[in-house]
Amino acid sequence: MTRLPQIAWLADGRRLHLQDGPIDLIVEARGSEADMHAAYVMAARRFAGLLDELCAELSELRKAAVPATCSLKGVVARRMYAAVAPYAADCFITPMAAVAGSVAEEILRAMIRAGQLDRAYVNNGGDIALHLAPGEHFAVGVMDRPDRGGQVRTLTIDADDAVRGIATSGRHGRSFSLGIADAVTVLAKTASRADAAATIIANAVDLPGHPAIIRRPANEVQPDSDLGARLVTRDVGALSPSEIGQALETGAQSARELLAAGLIEGAVLCLSGDMLVIGAKDIERRRPLPAATNAIHI
Repeated sequence: MTRLPQIAWLADGRRLHLQDGPIDLIVEARGSEADMHAAYVMAARRFAGLLDELCAELSELRKAAVPATCSLKGVVARRMYAAVAPYAADCFITPMAAVAGSVAEEILRAMIRAGQLDRAYVNNGGDIALHLAPGEHFAVGVMDRPDRGGQVRTLTIDADDAVRGIATSGRHGRSFSLGIADAVTVLAKTASRADAAATIIANAVDLPGHPAIIRRPANEVQPDSDLGARLVTRDVGALSPSEIGQALETGAQSARELLAAGLIEGAVLCLSGDMLVIGAKDIERRRPLPAATNAIHI
């Protein structure tokens, strides 16, 4: 029997839910009725078969990216490679590090080609591709741990900002992490770039060799992991305030370098109740997290 993606409206009647295997999207558009209808139709049309496109090149997508060498054919697969390519010379990274953001970006591109939209977003499990017409803005609540409630802050993105992609990585997310960050949320020009950079920064938040950190080979936890036998974080015990600060500062240095290189527009790093913010003007602060409030979470 042919597998079909699941496409349905959410209860509010204004957001579309697209699900196929591990891809799980929430899509919303604002504009005229005709343009919104055209955008949703194109989102569903482009979504159909997208997972199969990726699976056709999965073995290559799971291989380490090699600088200036890309044999991938699909438009989403090539976008994934382009997002991780800036890091390939310095560390192990595969195009899979940018899969969620790249998929969100592809569906959004289909939508904005279909109609004149005021605002639209595609949320792929917290990795968001965003479209804003002049005068529009988008607010999102950033959480310190994706696996439970607890809002760090609300970020508002305006139409005249460079940010059009948001992504979160860390040891509590859907993918493995080499570091110990509870969450690293990155703002970038595109969702695919944000996705790749979040992985890099989250990996850098670390205390190598610390006895309170439990790690396991990735392929022992998930046999087909693209990380192979590399050690991924499974648990983090009690850390002192100075150790938390040390780990956050290591990640912050990585974020500053990516900011200076134009690869990100900002980042929020969270670990054990503390956070560090790297902004577009390199304004940063470290403080305990506030109590949770209601917001749109990623």
